[in-house]
Amino acid sequence: MPEPLKNIFSPALLEPFAAGVSAVWAKFPEQEFLQRVFHAEWNSLELKQRIRHISQVLRSVLPPEYPEALEVVTRVASRYIDLHGEKLTFEYIFLPDFVECHGVDYPEHSIAALETITRWSSAEFAVRPFLIRYPERMYTRMLEWSQHESPMVRRLSSEGIRPRLPWGMGVPALKRDPSPILPILENLKHDPAETVRRSVANNLNDIAKDHPGLVLEIAGRWLGHSAETDWIVRHACRGLLKKGNAAALSYFGFQQGVKGIDVSDLACTKQVHVGGRLDFSFSITNTSGNAVQVRLEYGIDYQTLSGKTSSKVFKIREMEMSPGQREQISRYQGFQDFTTRKHYPGAHRLRILVNGVSLAERTFTVV
Repeated sequence: MPEPLKNIFSPALLEPFAAGVSAVWAKFPEQEFLQRVFHAEWNSLELKQRIRHISQVLRSVLPPEYPEALEVVTRVASRYIDLHGEKLTFEYIFLPDFVECHGVDYPEHSIAALETITRWSSAEFAVRPFLIRYPERMYTRMLEWSQHESPMVRRLSSEGIRPRLPWGMGVPALKRDPSPILPILENLKHDPAETVRRSVANNLNDIAKDHPGLVLEIAGRWLGHSAETDWIVRHACRGLLKKGNAAALSYFGFQQGVKGIDVSDLACTKQVHVGGRLDFSFSITNTSGNAVQVRLEYGIDYQTLSGKTSSKVFKIREMEMSPGQREQISRYQGFQDFTTRKHYPGAHRLRILVNGVSLAERTFTVV
């Protein structure tokens, strides 16, 4: 069993951190800070609760005026950057959380501080309430950030403005109208940093959930200019590809509803325990007289707590199948519970998809 992520917030992390705060602000009460963080209920706190608790305790032991307290936090982040260089450190995420939790009423100070802090621990979550409270101000600032010399700040300009950032606060205005995002992505599509280009792709994938036609239009313009933009487009269209979108499939050489491909002998575990796994196998054959580009996936229709179903598609492989070619495929899917997914008893369905179309299916039961 892997170590819970929440356990990275430990004395081994926070004792040196407290010493680092003292290095930039001599009045910092190190022992009081540590005692208040690791209070009697600490072990019962989950990941997000620990992050917020640290940022709240930090606020309580810094100067009472927020701008002065923020100055200390910003200097701490700058000190880490000077010592270790720019990094995407998750373990210091309580630093941007400090700004998110306490600084929304101070946009002038807070937005400038996030530009520094994100170079040590990404502020993609922390900018969300500022986007909601001060949209036009943030759109302008994030467009400026997209041309910043730091790749971490450039990444923030895309990652922070994603319409559907996982684990992040929603920004309904950007789901309805993503147009403020587009100039930022145009600035970043040739970015030299892979982490920035990945964020551009993820942002477009978010947009595609509400505005698929817009993303397909952008994909058509960006394809063929460089290996980097081709990768962005492919990654940006992954959600559309999993939905079997005909236009998205055609961009990458796949024909929706392709003829001459046969899926047979699909077999799967009949009963799966929560914590166990579903094993399945099948054959795929090209019965046509032509070579065929195949995108092979499987989908599972999960039972939800409400009794409805939730479908998820998983990629197996992409391949060119010669006339008469036959492949035997075996895979499995785990049914362990995680924070991001819970499994519920009942009937489930396994589907085998070729170029977005289901060609075979079986039901199984989760107990």
